[in-house]
Amino acid sequence: MQRRELLRLLAGAGATPWLASLLHAGEPTGWQADFEASDAPWKIGFDTPPADLPEAAATVRGRFPDAVAGTLYRVGPAGHDLGGQRYHHWFDGDGMVQRFAIEGTTVRHQGRYVQTAKRLAELRAGHRLTEAFGTVLPGVEPATSADAINVANTSVLPLAGELLALWEGGSATRVDARTLDTLGLKTWRPDLAGMPFSAHPKVDPDGTVWNFGVGARQGLLALYELAPEGALRRAAVLPVTDLPMVHDFAVTERHLVFLMPPLVYDDKGKPPGTSFLDAHAWKPELGMRALVVDKKDWNRRRMLTLPAGFLFHVGNAWEEPGPRGARIHVDYVRSDNADGVFTTNRELMRGRRVRSPGPHLTVAMLDLGTGRATQEVLPLDAEFPRIDPRRVGLRHRRVVHATQVTKERPGFAAVAYTNVETGRSQRFVYGAQAMVEEHLLVPDGRGPGWILGTVLDLVQRKTVLSCFAADRLAAGPVAQAVLPRALPLGLHGMFSPA
Repeated sequence: MQRRELLRLLAGAGATPWLASLLHAGEPTGWQADFEASDAPWKIGFDTPPADLPEAAATVRGRFPDAVAGTLYRVGPAGHDLGGQRYHHWFDGDGMVQRFAIEGTTVRHQGRYVQTAKRLAELRAGHRLTEAFGTVLPGVEPATSADAINVANTSVLPLAGELLALWEGGSATRVDARTLDTLGLKTWRPDLAGMPFSAHPKVDPDGTVWNFGVGARQGLLALYELAPEGALRRAAVLPVTDLPMVHDFAVTERHLVFLMPPLVYDDKGKPPGTSFLDAHAWKPELGMRALVVDKKDWNRRRMLTLPAGFLFHVGNAWEEPGPRGARIHVDYVRSDNADGVFTTNRELMRGRRVRSPGPHLTVAMLDLGTGRATQEVLPLDAEFPRIDPRRVGLRHRRVVHATQVTKERPGFAAVAYTNVETGRSQRFVYGAQAMVEEHLLVPDGRGPGWILGTVLDLVQRKTVLSCFAADRLAAGPVAQAVLPRALPLGLHGMFSPA
């Protein structure tokens, strides 16, 4: 009998507590054992680095343009297992910030875990202590606050000389932009301590930062307005009936726009030990509600309704005058339902591929004059939409996004640059053995700009950073940097020019 099975039997028979501690001492159990048994080559993107990744030079082919001289920051879940136990959802992993310093023919990389209070306490204990977004492991305690389970793993925001590592449900975490040292939680105002500051802030062309936070249990939506230098200008909390899981939003010149899928917090009748994710219910009868808030007066709000669907990400929004009121155009990535949140992003943690309804690039029009909302779903699978940052809230035409879902593995095989008005798209296909991450558009005052992003190359078992001319994406990269290692697959990033 294997040692792991023996320990399980003894623990089940009521053996002494030291046996339970042995179960946390590195012996893989349950999902961790499944993950280790998987022969899927793509599972390297969901491995747990045992420690920080020291600075290392990449091998560069070509030359990165002067416009992309600077730093690309990325973050994502990386700490998936501890003490032989593995999280049951990709989004639960402890965050690791990646820093790519780019200059011409040189790219240097380092990666560091965000040392949240949660991570430090669990490292000391040698096992998980609290429940997570999508996982409740045996013996863990309920969260005492949102920041007690804050993993700082979703996005980043360079602001006022620092880097903020962002998560859905709690405070932003301050990180040194050069060393990636963790500096502690960001508190915008004493009475806002611990309030959710979400992972997709929007930066207006004048530098104003807008953000939100969702208090699902309380049905409260927090709103934030920050000055370009990072000082808080305004914050307020608004009640919203049937407040759903909202990951992203959009801004226009005059409005904040929230597309709210019918995935609503509802823990009635749920057994003890239900995860926060599983306390949500899919209620398609609500439709996809669009909440539009006036930027100047947050008490002026409108609610419109689109057909039911699910989304994580919004590309951009802009508005134009209509006969009876403003008409807001917003592009987003739509799925028919939320199955992927509950299945696909869970089974990754076992090293299993489970397909869910593919997300498609979608363009909606919200007519504030008539109260009518319509949309067109483009025949183009997509995720991680990004635009020219100078066009946030303004009329835009093109969106950079991942595309080309594959049957063999999770994720996407190509990056695309799509005109959302005509539907015409150009793309570069990395190939069947690459897993495409988010790509950004970096402006260049002398031309159409550059597309910059990472992929996990499964043949080389290394992460590759590529740069393309935005108007010649299909021609392939003008420069690539091959790292000496494979990085955990991440979520979002920001570019900071030199």
